Amino acid sequence: MPLSEHEQRLLEQMERALSADDPKFANAMRGSRHGRAARRRLVLGIAAVVVGLVLLVVGASTSQIWLGAGGFIVMLAGAIWAFSPARGTGPRADGQPDAAGPRPPRPGRTRRSGSFMERMEHRWDRRRGGGQW
Repeated sequence: MPLSEHEQRLLEQMERALSADDPKFANAMRGSRHGRAARRRLVLGIAAVVVGLVLLVVGASTSQIWLGAGGFIVMLAGAIWAFSPARGTGPRADGQPDAAGPRPPRPGRTRRSGSFMERMEHRWDRRRGGGQW
């Protein structure tokens, strides 16, 4: 059922208000080029897997090991490429930093000094009450 003119105007006003209030969220909801690129990447990866499977079967049926091995490699590469995230090359056109950029360190995750065994001994001592035998 199509929207009436009044409903379409209200929807457009709501979209403009959302874009003005929270442009980052509005861009995410709009469906950016990253979503289409990920979908295309998935489809091409699945196509590569299918081509690799065909090459593998043909290589196995004709007893040509190199063709079967090549088909397996194409299958593996297609699967890895389809399901791995695309890497960004820098800031996006809207000026926002790319999601694949460097991440800040997690709070509370600092590198402790000492070896693994020293930390385990220290924890054991704390659990035992810190006392000596």
